[in-house]
Amino acid sequence: MTEDLVLPAPRDAAPEGEPLLEVSGLTKHFPVKGGFPIRRTIGAVQAVDGIDLTVHVGESFGLVGESGCGKSTTGRLITRLLEPTAGKISYRGQDITHAGRKDLAPIRSEIQMIFQDPYSSLNPRQTVGKIISGPMEINDINPEGGREKRVRELLEIVGLNPEHYNRFPHEFSGGQRQRIGVARALALEPKLIVADEPVSALDVSIQAQVVNLLQEVQKELGIAFLFIAHDLAVVRHFSHRVAVMYLGKIIEVGDRASIYARPRHPYTHALLSAVPEVSLSEAEDAGPRERIRLAGDVPSPIAPPSGCRFRTRCWKAQDVCATEEPPLVQLSGNREGHLTACHFPEEPTIEARDEDIVMDPALAALEEDAVDGD
Repeated sequence: MTEDLVLPAPRDAAPEGEPLLEVSGLTKHFPVKGGFPIRRTIGAVQAVDGIDLTVHVGESFGLVGESGCGKSTTGRLITRLLEPTAGKISYRGQDITHAGRKDLAPIRSEIQMIFQDPYSSLNPRQTVGKIISGPMEINDINPEGGREKRVRELLEIVGLNPEHYNRFPHEFSGGQRQRIGVARALALEPKLIVADEPVSALDVSIQAQVVNLLQEVQKELGIAFLFIAHDLAVVRHFSHRVAVMYLGKIIEVGDRASIYARPRHPYTHALLSAVPEVSLSEAEDAGPRERIRLAGDVPSPIAPPSGCRFRTRCWKAQDVCATEEPPLVQLSGNREGHLTACHFPEEPTIEARDEDIVMDPALAALEEDAVDGD
């Protein structure tokens, strides 16, 4: 009979609720080169442009938004895989914004990352045992009983067979590979894990398994998560607090219940109206929801709109939206900690409106023709 597997507690766990990671004014601009024959900088992609966020000990913090809004870049800045252009990153009170390799060495083991693509994030020439034990070798960590024993324990924690220790990544499915990535992230018992869209490359049937695994790990080990995703349903299931990002800016942030039930920013309303709702019974039917369909694509981050960056797609935009950037502040009627950046915020409800908001004139004309045809 085998002994029950006990999940280890995080090292030097700080009190619950204490700020673990604090980011202020974080900015990342990628230069755009042009000209001939001399390649010179002619512009910059403003991928992340002055964002503020705080992740507390043991908290799961969700970061959502459309593709290209800067979510993944934010995750790589926080893990210091990218060098910030400006701003400050503070981890456990220590400024690591421009820390060198020597200063980052003791912190690297405490901040780990789960990558989006389970197929390209694992070395195909290494066995599973080598992949998971690699971080321990780099950081010269020798667990009690040896590294192989620890790797087998980690495989069991993430729901894989410990006997798969000597297998290669190509012998696993996508969901199993992502579990290997989770085991690798847990190998150093981190305090913070940045999960960059960890389930977007997986089949829907597998996504729930991986999300539930992460949630169980988060609860059992007390690890804080920065959960980056564009799937609002997944973020709602996993996160305590949620920040909504648009074109390099955080435009709304608050606790899960407040963001999903009482959003204030028009863009958040538009995002939530696109989430499919399935009611299994009449008792679960919360009534009709609002429908908002926006026109066009997100503007180019090379030349973002002045003032409010969402104004070019917003049905409430006025002159002030083009001249003044709205600050991220708490509005009257919001819960404490629910911040919104909008000059003309929406009502705190997601109930159906008298008329759907359709920003695309061509689509509106097609729907009118269909109604007339009936």
